[in-house]
Amino acid sequence: MKKNLILLLIVVLLAVIPLFIQKGADFEGADGQAEEAITEIAPDYKQWFHTIWEPPSGEIESLLFALQAALGAGFIGYFIGLMRGRSKQEEEKNKKVSNAAN
Repeated sequence: MKKNLILLLIVVLLAVIPLFIQKGADFEGADGQAEEAITEIAPDYKQWFHTIWEPPSGEIESLLFALQAALGAGFIGYFIGLMRGRSKQEEEKNKKVSNAAN
């Protein structure tokens, strides 16, 4: 229990401390920074692909990104749980077979 509390405290600190390190900082995405770097390197570069749909606001874009991350994490968690359950079932089955053989 004490170990879990310490880990929880560390996670909270890791989430909160960056908010106070650079007050008023702009949190840009990598897409915007990449676009700036490309225009600095090659000002005559033309985009060869345009987005099909642009979200109406940054909040909607963040929501969709968070939803995508949550669905991905849910799928990974489900898959790991499924594999772990199958592994335990296989172990129990092998124990029953070996006990029956003895």
